[in-house]
Amino acid sequence: MPKITPFLWFDGQAEEAARLYVSVFPNSRIVTTARYGNAGPGPAGSVMTVVFQLDGQEFIALNGGPQFRFTEAISFCVDCGTQKDVDEYWGKLSEGGEEGPCGWLKDRFGLSWQIVPTALGRMLSDPNPERSKRVMQAMLGMKKMDIEGLERAYR
Repeated sequence: MPKITPFLWFDGQAEEAARLYVSVFPNSRIVTTARYGNAGPGPAGSVMTVVFQLDGQEFIALNGGPQFRFTEAISFCVDCGTQKDVDEYWGKLSEGGEEGPCGWLKDRFGLSWQIVPTALGRMLSDPNPERSKRVMQAMLGMKKMDIEGLERAYR
C-alpha cells in the first residue's frame, strides 16, 4: 500500500503548529523545514513546509495562505487509555483554542481533535442497548470526556 501522509494547510503558522504538536505527543519530532525561495509565492526565506512526525506518523504542514481554513469535517482522534491521558491531551491541545462537545476541541490553529478514552468504544458497542444508551447520554453531556462518569453510566 502506498504511504498516506496528512497534509495540513496553514496561514503562516505551519512551523508554530508543528512545534506545538511535537511537544504534545511522545516520540515526535520535526524532520525537515523547507523555505520559500525568490520564486515565491511566499516571502523568500519564510517557511514553506514543515515535515514532522507524531509517534512515527508523518505529517506535512504548509504555509499556503488564507484561502483555506480547517473545518470539523476533518479531525484527528487521540485514543487515551487513562483519564490522565485525556486530561493532558485535552489541556495541551485546547489551550488557546475552543472546547467542543463529546471530547471534540479545536486547537489554537483551528484544527479539530477528538480526545477519546479507549473504553468508550467498548461501552458504546455493548450488546445491551440500555447500557450503550446511558453511556451515549452521559457522553453527550460532556465536553472533556470523564472516564469515571462514562463507567458510572455504563454500570
